[in-house]
Amino acid sequence: MTKPGLALSFGYDDGSLRALANVKAELRDIYALPDIDLNDFSVLFVSMHSDQRFLAARAGQIEECRGGVVVANGHHAYPYLPRMAGFHTIDNYKLSDITVLRLAAHPIWHGIDPHDLTFRRGVSGFYGRVWHDAPPDALIIHALGQPNLPLDFIYPVGRGHVLFHGGNDLWTFGSEDKQLAPRIMQWVTEGRNVQ
Repeated sequence: MTKPGLALSFGYDDGSLRALANVKAELRDIYALPDIDLNDFSVLFVSMHSDQRFLAARAGQIEECRGGVVVANGHHAYPYLPRMAGFHTIDNYKLSDITVLRLAAHPIWHGIDPHDLTFRRGVSGFYGRVWHDAPPDALIIHALGQPNLPLDFIYPVGRGHVLFHGGNDLWTFGSEDKQLAPRIMQWVTEGRNVQ
């Protein structure tokens, strides 16, 4: 039997977490994390709105999650994820600087055009506007504007993985028939082939 996912809430009804309602994920308050055994879950969903200072105090607990996946979003400002550095802004960016480039195929994004990630209702920048230094062994899926500015990447931690997205919550993207939340859970439950 597949373990459920765990989505951390932060004290109010956030629309991005509602996007996880149709996948097998439990919603728990972030401040209950010290009392939660992360090994009871297949995936930990960390919203871009999460309290990163609190998560940084729990970094050891997150790193000890054996064999699971951490799906983290946003601008990594506090060290709660192993081997992650902070974010980098793109000064005076133009559209070409925040255009999403696909660098590697991955089942989560299969059939989704990077153009549809770059633009949402005709506006660019919702998917991502900053980049992060990826760990050297990371598979970089998407970059911003040029290949050396990673946006989406996956890297190993112990027997598990971190799937990092440097923008708005990944599970809120995708068209009606290509929602990313179920694709993330499918990838997790089917053995997480990194490629």
